[in-house]
Order: sequence, then structure tokens, then C-alpha cells
Amino acid sequence: MASTAKQQNYDVVIVGGAVNGSATAYFLANNPDFNGSVLVIERDWTYNKSATALSSSSIRQQFSNPINIEISRFGAEFVRSFPEVMEVDGDRPDLAFHENGYLFLGDDKGYEVLRRLHDTQVSHGADVHLLDPEQLQRKFPWVNIDSLAGASYGRSGEGWFDSLGMLNGFRRKARSMGIEYIENEVVSVQREGDRITGVQLASGERIGCGLLVNCAGTRGTKVARMAGLDIPVEPRRRSLFVFDCRTPLEGTVPLTIDPTGVFFRPEGKFYLGGTYPKNDPEVDFEDFDVLHEEFDEEVWPILAERVPAFEGIKVVNFWAGHYDFCVLDHNAIVGPHNEVNNFLFCNGFSGHGLQQAPAIGRGLSELITYGGYRSLDLGALSYQRVIDNKPFLEDSVI
Repeated sequence: MASTAKQQNYDVVIVGGAVNGSATAYFLANNPDFNGSVLVIERDWTYNKSATALSSSSIRQQFSNPINIEISRFGAEFVRSFPEVMEVDGDRPDLAFHENGYLFLGDDKGYEVLRRLHDTQVSHGADVHLLDPEQLQRKFPWVNIDSLAGASYGRSGEGWFDSLGMLNGFRRKARSMGIEYIENEVVSVQREGDRITGVQLASGERIGCGLLVNCAGTRGTKVARMAGLDIPVEPRRRSLFVFDCRTPLEGTVPLTIDPTGVFFRPEGKFYLGGTYPKNDPEVDFEDFDVLHEEFDEEVWPILAERVPAFEGIKVVNFWAGHYDFCVLDHNAIVGPHNEVNNFLFCNGFSGHGLQQAPAIGRGLSELITYGGYRSLDLGALSYQRVIDNKPFLEDSVI
């Protein structure tokens, strides 16, 4: 049942209450210089089909762009401090951060890219180590090094954690600090010239706003179009598979990415894996069908070749989630529209939304409060690059 707002007008309305919407709400509430009213509108409080809930829940610093490295460095620090920062009434939500790292495996061509990115990553504080084939074999003896020229291994600040724990932690803390949440759906956005004036809800209510933040995930394009705006973002399906292995791998097992894009990581006593699909069309908002042939034809053959122990595996669980995929450059669009400057984008994360939420939420709160970024300049992610058709390219895309 839809819930109703306590008042008719808010300084800030956030459309979408998953991890980025709730991170933005928390950082606004936590900013002593912000004293406005905030309403978060979320269409489904179960969050069952949100990208947050259905992601592989990981974080890395091995990017090619300094801004993405810095965003994830802050994210890792925030994940570590989450229990203290998000404490409410003595409850300290632990995100169970498995800081096992990322292991990018490189063939001749791929390793040259890893080597080229290494200096940039290290100069921006990433704890990344290059491994030649012999070093790789000694450290991770379960890897078949045939065809590999080397690897890049994140020794700290990378791994995976509880995605819903992060969402619920942000949400609960924000609500404890006075942020209002309602379960409802925005069905239209009111715009007068170059200003957003309010939103209409499925329940029939009209909510006035001084500023609207679009955190609607894969539905972000739909919300933007309600305001007569457009972003190059669309839903893309990602199938994930949990599998058992007769002979568990020994020692530390990072999130490991084969040169083909096939990846895996531990998931309790099992393993979680998938791939960047060769055929990657836009899908319907409600299409969560798992592509089982993707595992049979693309994932398992590579896993079995790269990790001999994985010749004997059995799928025990599976699901599909969606990326809010930015077709321009696979990077998020963050900040105001160039003409309608009280409409803020927080869209197109292309699979990086969970790990980037702390820095993006902090940045948007600064933008709303001060009119500019203070902690980390996110200007490279602005909507202006969409207008200029100048992609913010990232060499390290998975």
C-alpha cells in the first residue's frame, strides 16, 4: 500500500531510495550546513529487484580514471567504518567486508593495459601489485597460467560486502536523523520553463520541491523523460551463478577476472561467477530471466580452463539483475542538467553504483548545500559530457 508524505512541499525530493538515494539522504542529514527538508520516494520498499540487492556486491580501486579510483578509495574507507558511522540505538551494522582483493589476469595485450594503468592507480593511493606469471603461480597456485603474461592484484581496499546491509544501514541512519521516506511511485514530474516544481505520485498526491534528485536506477531514464529530459541510460541484464566445487580452492581467493571477462569470487562455501555478455541488449524493466545458456556456453568453459579445479562444479543458485547502463561511456552521470539546474542526475552507474554510493552521496549533498563539490570534484561525471558527446572513457570495464 502506498504511503503518504507528511507535508506538501520539500526542499529536496529524492526519487529512488536504494543505495545511492539513501546515501544522498544520509549525507544531507549529516551535513551541519544543510537545514532543508528531504523526502525520499521509493516505489518498492522490499528492494527485491533493485540493482543494489541483485548485484555481485563488490568494490575495487583498479580503474583507469583517477576520479573513479578516488571514489572507490573513499568507498572502501567508508565500508570499513560503517559499523561506527551507521550506529543507531546501539545497533552497529557490519557489512562483512571480505577484503580479498581483485585479481585481473592479463594475456599479452591485456597485461600491457594493466601495466599502463598501474602507475596511475598507485599514484592515487591504490594498493595494487603487478605479478609476473611465476609470482602469480606461487601466490595463487590454483590458477592455470597458460596464455597469461601477468596479473594485477589489489592487496587491500578491494573485495565484496553485504549490499543490502549497506542500503539498510544508510536508510535506517537517514531516517533516524529526520529524513522522511514514503513508499510510492512518481508518475509525472512538473516543470515550468527551466525549473522543476514538483512531482505527481501514483496515489494522486502532488509534492512540491525545490530540487529533484533522480536516483531511480534503471528507471532513471523514465523519470528524466517525465521532465522532458533525456539520458543515455538503459537496463542491461546480468546473470549471476552460484556454484559448488568438489575441490575447494586453498588460500586467499580474490575476485578473479579472466581476460575474457569471465569472473568469479567466493560466496560462503560456494563461488559466485558470471561474465560480461557478448550479446548485451536493452531489456524490459521486469525481465529478470536468467540466461542459463550463458553459464553453459560462456562461463563454465572458461572457468574450467583457467582453474582446473572448476572442471567439477555444480550450479546451486542463480539470479539476474540489471545494470543501469550508460551507453555513452559506462560511467555514472552525476549532477545538474545544464538547463534545468534543479534536476540532479544520479544515474548510469553501469554496475559500479554500490561501491560508488558513499562518494556520490557525499558529493551530491555538497552540491545541494554549497552549490559545488568540496571533498572530491565529480565534475568529470557531469551531464555536460552527454551534451558534448565526449565520453569519459574507462579502460577497466567489467
